[in-house]
Amino acid sequence: MPQLIFGLIYLLILTRFLWPIDLPLWVKIAAAVLVLVALQFHRWSKLSSGSLFSPEFPRPVVALFNWAFGAIVLLALLLLALDAGLLLAIPFKGGIVSAPDEVRYALAALAAVLAAIGVQQAMRIPPLKDVEIGIHGLPPQFDGYAILQLTDLHISRLFPASWARTVVARSNKLGVDLIAITGDLIDGTLDARRADIEPLRDLKATDGVYVISGNHEYIFGYDGWMAHFAALGLLSLENRHVVLDRNGGKLVIAGITDRAGRHRGHQVRDLPAVLDAAPKGAPVILLDHQPSDARHAAKLGVALQLSGHTHGGLIVGVDRLAAPANAGYVSGRYDVGGMTLYVNNGTALWPGFALRLGRPSELTRITLRQAEAS
Repeated sequence: MPQLIFGLIYLLILTRFLWPIDLPLWVKIAAAVLVLVALQFHRWSKLSSGSLFSPEFPRPVVALFNWAFGAIVLLALLLLALDAGLLLAIPFKGGIVSAPDEVRYALAALAAVLAAIGVQQAMRIPPLKDVEIGIHGLPPQFDGYAILQLTDLHISRLFPASWARTVVARSNKLGVDLIAITGDLIDGTLDARRADIEPLRDLKATDGVYVISGNHEYIFGYDGWMAHFAALGLLSLENRHVVLDRNGGKLVIAGITDRAGRHRGHQVRDLPAVLDAAPKGAPVILLDHQPSDARHAAKLGVALQLSGHTHGGLIVGVDRLAAPANAGYVSGRYDVGGMTLYVNNGTALWPGFALRLGRPSELTRITLRQAEAS
């Protein structure tokens, strides 16, 4: 399916951009070849590492490929908008309307600039985002409790050790009570990423740093990565819960394996079993990488679910394409049957399409507050 989509994009660029403009044939052929090379980015990634999810080129090359790939996709979208406008103009002009070359050049320049901005926004160290969430039944001892959610770090050639080290330093300065990492920490094998992920060892929070898997952990060796996370001092919440106690007040932090595990012969997701034996009446905060099962969590009495996975949909407007695959939950806060679901835009994102426009990355500090009884 992706190759079909890329093929249609290539055809659109050829027929609605390169062919109509007045340029020498050899220039058009050369441009067509360059477009084809850029659109095969994921094939080159697979050749570099054996997986399209882990491009192992130098960081500037990965960034350049993302810019070129993003510019082509954005240009295709702009050309579709242009053609829609030309079709709408036919009744008013009394015949077929064409756009001058200058318009197509302007669209290409706009796509290139937007792609450059998008890659810069994707690669930056994420800014702090403060979110307050009211929890019914929250013990007063936990009013003001601060959780830092990190998710979708996708540590890779694009997000290497230097990037991770800066994220860790900024995270530790916040002095939160607990850090929750909700999956997709890496892109690459353990041998390839061992040095890049090492800075996570220095993450510190009063009540610990907890981690669950995302779908990418299953791509690159679930058992090996989960064992390595534990060796880094990250506390696994895979299919289990812990009870935090502050002077008699209790708060439950639970975690569950990613949905991808269903198809790879790993532990079965069983949220009722995860919550079994949790203290009655204690609010439950659930870490689940993907937001799709939020309604199920709400029915089981979870107060707050923290998820990621969607990267916020990457681009405003285009983000609606991600909604159907995620039960409609793409970015931000949702009320799901009385439960609060927070879908984090991500600390980083997959290096195979590193582009953000209007959906910024975030270091998310979530402060719990007692909610007034309704």
